Amino acid sequence: MIDAGRPWLAPLQPGLDRVLADRERGATVAEALNRVLQWQREPPSLAVGTLRFVPQAELPAGEAYESFIHRTARVPTRDNLHDLLNGLVWTRWPALKRRLNALQAAAIARDGVSARRGSVRDALTLFDENGALLEAPATLTDALRRRDWDALFITQRAQWAEARLTLVGHALVEKLATAPRKTLTAHVLLADPLALDADDWAAKPFCPLPVLGVPGWWPDNDDPAFYRDLAVFRPPRSSPADLQAGKNPSIDRYRSPVS
Repeated sequence: MIDAGRPWLAPLQPGLDRVLADRERGATVAEALNRVLQWQREPPSLAVGTLRFVPQAELPAGEAYESFIHRTARVPTRDNLHDLLNGLVWTRWPALKRRLNALQAAAIARDGVSARRGSVRDALTLFDENGALLEAPATLTDALRRRDWDALFITQRAQWAEARLTLVGHALVEKLATAPRKTLTAHVLLADPLALDADDWAAKPFCPLPVLGVPGWWPDNDDPAFYRDLAVFRPPRSSPADLQAGKNPSIDRYRSPVS
């Protein structure tokens, strides 16, 4: 049982509550998700038609999952939380999922499927599973780019009242829903994902963000000591000059008491 009231699940409402209720009444995940589509004024669509969720068995042997979705507008869906959350992301942010799928399908059509995804598909998969979008004042986004956790979460903490972090990676949401822990990290994109081309994605333009550090997301982070864990809130790499001098300014700062 998951706590549907957690802040990282809020953007998936009211669809999440409806799907969970349908599951309790015996519906498959695909059936429950299709009911969410029926409630929507404009159901999501791909170039080939309106989106539908179908049993995993409809995915033909030997055809890539992403290619099948792009070809048929049908999403193979298993009866588990992972696919339930993936489906809800489709219903909530269809333009984003459609863009990711189109780029995946194009890469597969060009390069085929092999043991290694390649840089484009690897980045797309990483974001699809663990991605997040952050709308925030520049003071926060600049601090995130610098991995200046002190500025991001302590000295500029009040700025989070003007920020919105949206998790769109269904695997990350699943982990938070079932076993939230301090190490869980989002790959945050500060750009418009719909404006990025394949080369942009291949560069992996992400900023790592331990999501339970977000104010209001976890009670322990009310204590500034929460952010002193360098295994989680890692400082940026030192410059060669700092390394030669045996210094790391970021680590030195975090070893100091946080006021």
